[in-house]
Amino acid sequence: MTKIKELVQFINGIAPYALQENYDNSGLITGNPDANITGVLVSLDCTETVIEEAIELGCNVVLSHHPIVFKGLKSLTGKNYVERTVIKAIQNNISILSCHTNLDNILDGVNAKIANKIGLINTQILAPKAGTLKKLSFFVPESHLEGVSRAIHEEGAGQIGNYRDCAFRTKGTGTFTPNEKAIPYSGSAHQPSVEEEIKVEVLVAETAVNEVMKALKSSHPYEEVAYFLHSLDNVHQEVGAGLVGELPEPMDTDLFLDHLKKSMELAVIKHTSLIHKQIKKVALCGGAGSFLTGAALKSGAEVFISADFKYHEFFDAEERIIIADIGHYESEKYTIDLLIELISNNFTNFALHYTKRNTNPVFYR
Repeated sequence: MTKIKELVQFINGIAPYALQENYDNSGLITGNPDANITGVLVSLDCTETVIEEAIELGCNVVLSHHPIVFKGLKSLTGKNYVERTVIKAIQNNISILSCHTNLDNILDGVNAKIANKIGLINTQILAPKAGTLKKLSFFVPESHLEGVSRAIHEEGAGQIGNYRDCAFRTKGTGTFTPNEKAIPYSGSAHQPSVEEEIKVEVLVAETAVNEVMKALKSSHPYEEVAYFLHSLDNVHQEVGAGLVGELPEPMDTDLFLDHLKKSMELAVIKHTSLIHKQIKKVALCGGAGSFLTGAALKSGAEVFISADFKYHEFFDAEERIIIADIGHYESEKYTIDLLIELISNNFTNFALHYTKRNTNPVFYR
């Protein structure tokens, strides 16, 4: 049997919770992490009707993209749909697990699913995040250089875009004097020692720091490992908001909008003036993405696909880009497919269900 905490850990490995925005609440919201999974129901939102569906299906886990709880609950009296949903889940021993902006902020996440539906190629993060990388510098005798390097690289150190095992090495001389309590790799107590060493410098994603440091210390021959860990302002090209890519061939704008409507199964598209005759480069962001309009403009895209634009935010297109608002639910509904694909490829001993409840609160005539 698979425990709930194993599913939580798996999702953390794919889309680390540390990458979620500070307003978010991804992770396990209700339930016992040590409970065995009887079934998982995947949905975009977690509502009372979704909990009822989980009960009908015999599922004790609801995995949703949007968390049911964003802000702290000061009471549980059932006075609103959030409290009623949480109460119903707890009463029926159903765990609620959410995977929200952490799944938005990875290269192969929510936005990649949209890009695949549209048929984009050469995709990259639209607004890469700064402050999510660290530089690790450490010193190691040449005899152990390759072993230690291999250990940290296996945990993700030195990953830069399409390149792995990246590092910079410098030869030098280290000095030290052990005291009587030390168990030195070389040298004797109270005797000054000199050791030929290699200084290694690597980039480490913030989410990989703990595992990389464990690997460094367990593979290193020294009793006390000398290292420096610095936060960097560099952007992480594989972490951030939105996505930008290209169509294999340019499309007339009218045809592209028809293609967008068909591929995303849309009832309607709200858009700004069709100032470009053809579309080649496309920027996009699942959910509410108006905060990325500036980044979309800088990317050189002809169209920016997202949702939840306010009236005045459409003016931010500046007659330089076409904003296409396709609806929040509509832009993210294929996230369910993404989560089911990821889970089914890694777990086979519990039932996995695609919700049949349409949780979209918006309707069109």
